[in-house]
Amino acid sequence: MNKFWIVFWQTYSSKIKAKSFLIVTLIAVGAILLMTNINNIMDSIGSDSDSASKIAVVDETNEVFESLQTQLTMMEEDISLVKVESDEDLKAQTLEGEYEAYVTITLDENQLPQGTYYAPTIVEAMTAGMIEGALQQIKGQMAATQLNLSAMELASLNSPVQFEKVALEENAKSEEELNSARGIVYVLLFVIYFSVILYSSMIGSEVATEKSSRVMELLISSVSPVQQMFAKILGVALLSITQLGIILGVGYYSVKQNLQSLDSGFFEFFGFSNMPTSTIVYAIVFCLLGYFLYATLSAFLGSIVSRIEDLQQTLMPVQFLVMIGFFIAMYGLGNPDTPIVTVASYIPFFTPILMFMRVSMLEISVVEIMASMAIMIATIGILAWFGAKVYRGGVLMYGAKNSLKEIRKALQISRNN
Repeated sequence: MNKFWIVFWQTYSSKIKAKSFLIVTLIAVGAILLMTNINNIMDSIGSDSDSASKIAVVDETNEVFESLQTQLTMMEEDISLVKVESDEDLKAQTLEGEYEAYVTITLDENQLPQGTYYAPTIVEAMTAGMIEGALQQIKGQMAATQLNLSAMELASLNSPVQFEKVALEENAKSEEELNSARGIVYVLLFVIYFSVILYSSMIGSEVATEKSSRVMELLISSVSPVQQMFAKILGVALLSITQLGIILGVGYYSVKQNLQSLDSGFFEFFGFSNMPTSTIVYAIVFCLLGYFLYATLSAFLGSIVSRIEDLQQTLMPVQFLVMIGFFIAMYGLGNPDTPIVTVASYIPFFTPILMFMRVSMLEISVVEIMASMAIMIATIGILAWFGAKVYRGGVLMYGAKNSLKEIRKALQISRNN
């Protein structure tokens, strides 16, 4: 058993000291810090800006400019309008940077305002969109005046229709809860997807690298192939827990420090401001189960590869399985209770992603959740038993082509030994 722990700690320590581990962790931590501090950063940038967007306005109607200025002041105070009498030389002045853009306002055939926005480029759409929205408000007010409508009647016409969705099932989630869960699940699905692919592929790469460098010949003389396989799987599992622990720990601390500013923006849109603890627990559980399932597959597939260059093609079926589950989940975000999602969530290769999505968005009974987990655990056990046999023979095979037919040869070698 001591040999098992030697391989386990060697796998863990070598990976955690690698530059790739440090780079990926720093990038992920940086992204988390950026997202949790984005509102403070934007406020800081905005407060340091002394000059507002300077827009020239040619009002050929002689009655819209003041209303436009009032509307924009209520919408966005960083836009400064300058009234000019004609558009002569405005193009040159705008290109030289004196104005950010200029707008000409005229009346259409119904004597209602219309505008044309001129800028060096139209890539930045926020300013133009605000001016368009302000003109739309003015147009509505002028149209109401022509039709002798009161302000209350105009507001009634522009108000959105009241349309409410009510779930009849007793424990069904409300529309607000579903929208919040949909955003959370969308983000966490990507986390599970990339974690399973990254860490399971790391297993196959570890085995294939040692085999191609002939290190495996030294290892199997002192440690059994089965011990090697599970030591590597658990070593990379601890590595993933370490990395995700660092990222989630930094994220949790940063969220706590910026809790008030996170009530809006990214975290409000994706529902992170009121994320239930059960969602995080299920994300961790299904992520780990998915890792062990695909790591076992990757380990014995990596053992039948003689060259590291052939690994990617051999692991392609594993990646396809993860991708299929992910694509079904993307469809299921809008239709989580459809039969294809329900049935596929019990297929162990798709369970980590699909069952997590269903648990987070629907009221699933504990029996269904436990059943899916039991199926996954049983599948992991079968793959571990089968994979150990393939691994035992695969690590002794050299010169093999990257074909799944080599699995039969690996099983034959395993029986003979």
